[in-house]
Amino acid sequence: MTPRIRSTNLARPKPDPGTPRLTGIDKRSAPAIEVFAPGPADGDGPHYGDGPGVAGDLVGDSQHHGGAHKAVYAFSREELDWWGSELGRDLPDGWFGENLTTEGLDLDRLLVNQRVRVGDAVELEVSISRQPCATFARHMGERGWVKRFAAHGRCGAYFRVVGPGTVRPGDAVTPLEAPEHDIDLVTLFAAEMGDDDAARRVVAAGVVPPHWHDRLARRVRRGRSPSR
Repeated sequence: MTPRIRSTNLARPKPDPGTPRLTGIDKRSAPAIEVFAPGPADGDGPHYGDGPGVAGDLVGDSQHHGGAHKAVYAFSREELDWWGSELGRDLPDGWFGENLTTEGLDLDRLLVNQRVRVGDAVELEVSISRQPCATFARHMGERGWVKRFAAHGRCGAYFRVVGPGTVRPGDAVTPLEAPEHDIDLVTLFAAEMGDDDAARRVVAAGVVPPHWHDRLARRVRRGRSPSR
């Protein structure tokens, strides 16, 4: 199958239990989405407060989500189907909070900082891995969800927006030239989830922004798992 966008998704805001805020994790199919770079990408920090990179979307937890490095989130239909089989339930497109549901592309094997073209004009760049959080767990309603998701080792892809524009279902997704390193999202996610060997590889490669690099480097030195 030619890699393509299966569904473009926007938040349907709902209360996040136990917090005073709304959450945008529950996303539903939309005819198209407009993507853009929401804020600084200078590498000095996460800049979470700059909001989503998708017009009309919602970032409820602005301390941990949004900003240039978390502008657009993608998850594959194949992984949703795998989880649906594991959990014994139907998982619609957008259910894992993704703006883009893909088909025919192993997102987790994309390399950090690799670019992909979507349709004719939009260009996205793999940035960092997702980290499962309490909001995700409450949304799923599955016992031990954070640990279970982490153990599977496939997190989907956060993208920066390099070339803004409109993304529609059916748009082709074309991976562009691979960077000259071997750090894929599986490796980065393992590093973030506490794998010291993976963390050493990520730190040595120097492929993530300084905020994330420094946290992993400190974790390697101290033998502790990083926070977001």
